[in-house]
Parts: sequence; C-alpha cells; structure tokens
Amino acid sequence: MTSPIPATSGASAAPSTTPENPDGVLSQNDFLQLMVAQLQAQNPLEPGNPNEFVNETAEMTQVEQITNLANSSELSNAVQMIGHKVTFNGASGESETGTVQSVQSSSSGVTLTVEGVSGVKLTAVTEVE
Repeated sequence: MTSPIPATSGASAAPSTTPENPDGVLSQNDFLQLMVAQLQAQNPLEPGNPNEFVNETAEMTQVEQITNLANSSELSNAVQMIGHKVTFNGASGESETGTVQSVQSSSSGVTLTVEGVSGVKLTAVTEVE
C-alpha cells in the first residue's frame, strides 16, 4: 500500500530577487569573479579549452585599456575647462552659469567645481565659453 503525499498548505514563497546590477554593466571585478566561478565549476576530467581562457584574459585586458584611455581623455577634457565659464544643468534642473574652479576624479567619474558648486558632472555641462 502506498502512503499519500502530504498536501502543502499554500504555495511556497519564492525569495524576492532584486537585481544586484540594475544597469547591466559589468566591471573588471565582476568579469574576474565570473571567470573564477567558471574555473571552479569546471570538470577536472574535461578541462576547458585553454585558448578560450587566454582569449577571455586578452579581451579583459583590451577592455581595461580602452576604459583607461576613455577615463584619461575625459579627465583631460575636464582639466581644459578650468578657468572657463560654463553653463550647466544644476541640481534643481535650472540652468546655472559659472567659472570652473577645479576638477575631481574618482571611481564614479570626473566632476567639476563651478563657482563653489561641487559635483557637477560633465554630462550636465551644456556650454563652454
């Protein structure tokens, strides 16, 4: 005789999944974590193609170099604005004008200080005189 399968009351609650990377942008660190996870999950009796590993590493290096070049270009363009009068979209959404006093570079990007207003993103600048 078979025993009945116990019925569950209600559906099991699925865990709430919020995306950890809502912008869908992978950093160099994310890429390395994926590559390490891939190597750890690899079957030792059937190793992956070593050429793929070399190609992935070369691609990562190439992306890193392009990113560094873009960042240095952005910083160079921002430094050239020092002393120039710029018009930018302020925090309130209104257009503001002032002279660029300094440039800051951080992991979040390049920002300007305009007439004492710090954190002005380059994308907010609409005109340079």
